[in-house]
Amino acid sequence: MEAEELLELYAQGERNFSRVNLSGVDLSGVHLQGIDLTAAKLSGAYLTNAHLDGAILNQAILRETDLSGASLKGAGLMIAKLSGAILWQTDLTQADLGGANLFQADLSHAKLAEADLSRALLSGANLTQANLSRANLWDADLSRANLRQADLSQASLRGADLSRAVLQGAVLTGAKLAHAILNGANLREAKLNGANLTQCDLSSANLREANFTDADLTGSIFNRAIVVGTILPEPHPPEIVPHA
Repeated sequence: MEAEELLELYAQGERNFSRVNLSGVDLSGVHLQGIDLTAAKLSGAYLTNAHLDGAILNQAILRETDLSGASLKGAGLMIAKLSGAILWQTDLTQADLGGANLFQADLSHAKLAEADLSRALLSGANLTQANLSRANLWDADLSRANLRQADLSQASLRGADLSRAVLQGAVLTGAKLAHAILNGANLREAKLNGANLTQCDLSSANLREANFTDADLTGSIFNRAIVVGTILPEPHPPEIVPHA
């Protein structure tokens, strides 16, 4: 389907465009709020600055699609395929991305506050300075993701895989990280005040100058973690095996 045909039908009141093929189509800046693009093919499409609030994109194929600056507040993207997609400064506030594939996607400066990313694949994704406050990231795969200076305050990361992720300068105040995997992660200068890190694996993690004030570290593993200038909770700091 061509862009002109879709826009004409949408203007006439049509909203159901499930399974259409829009691969490579230029829809930059369009207003398509509430559109149903379930299982649609949008790989390589241009949706920069598009208005897609409340859109349904469950199971849609958006590989390497450019969604930079687009607004997808409250959109449904469950199990969507977004590997390699460009989501720079995209507004995904309260969007449902449960089970979505965002492998190596660019989500730098994206707005993901209160978004559902449970069981999402975000391995190798760029989330630099992204806003993930109060987001649901239960069992998400964030291994080797770049979360430098990201806002993860009060986010739910229970069971998430953050192994070798870069979290330097990230804000994790009040975050729920019980049973999360953080081995080899870079948490230098991260703020983890009041975070729940019970039963976490922080082995070989870089914790230089990280702040764990009032954090719950019960049962966490710190084998060979780098602890230099780290602020640990009192009065019972965790037992740490020195880094070799």
